[in-house]
Amino acid sequence: MHRLDWQIARTDGNEGVEVLTMKPAKSEIVAWTPNLKIRSGTVASLGRLAFLAAVALFWTGCHHRAPVVAPPTSAPSARRHPSAQAPIVQGQEGIASWYGRPYDGRPTASGQVYNMYAMTAAHRTLPFGTLVRVHDLENGHSVVVRINDRGPFVEGRIIDLSYAAAMALHMPSTALVRLQILRVGPHASSGTYSVQIGAFLDRSNAERLKHRIEKRFRPVMIKQASHGNGVLNLVLVGEEGTRQQAEKLASQLIHDKLAKQTYVVRTN
Repeated sequence: MHRLDWQIARTDGNEGVEVLTMKPAKSEIVAWTPNLKIRSGTVASLGRLAFLAAVALFWTGCHHRAPVVAPPTSAPSARRHPSAQAPIVQGQEGIASWYGRPYDGRPTASGQVYNMYAMTAAHRTLPFGTLVRVHDLENGHSVVVRINDRGPFVEGRIIDLSYAAAMALHMPSTALVRLQILRVGPHASSGTYSVQIGAFLDRSNAERLKHRIEKRFRPVMIKQASHGNGVLNLVLVGEEGTRQQAEKLASQLIHDKLAKQTYVVRTN
């Protein structure tokens, strides 16, 4: 079974821009007049004229004062403050699939070259280098693999095995499995998670989606991944410190009708 089951997420949603307005505070004019004895009507008249002239000059200056311009608003960042890492849950259950050619010899998400005859696997969120025992719940077999790639991006599937690992499990296509984490990878404490909202063969489609989402959330990135028919352009939103924060962001994107289907992906 080739690794062709990528989901292409179409996004339909309202685009909104928040405008921040600034309202200047009220100004108060306070006139202070010393207690003077006025001995003649002439002096009193001159005093009144001087006071009226000062008020007119002040009012004219206010009338020509430059208006207050509201600063431009920017899209809110999807990035949160880093927090404590969420514990990696044992016993994840779901469907396992496998991939071989034409990926053999191509770079994986970790940068390593994929070897379909090595005991490796792809997982969306486990740190690279993590050792996992995969238990086949249908035939009782198990195999140990090392995570060095990202995927699968198909609803319900939790792990993509190499060809060699699938053959060791006697798994002809897919199987229901349980994952047992034996050793967490060396960079487990510095995880960064993003939300994948689209995958396109045509990069221009990915660019349009990226431009649309950037009006509401940042950062938005486009990363490339090998596909049986070419190269997929993945649209990723956010750089979250934990998986829980990324899942919250995914829910918000769906709630705002900016995505119909999302995947939380660890990017390191």
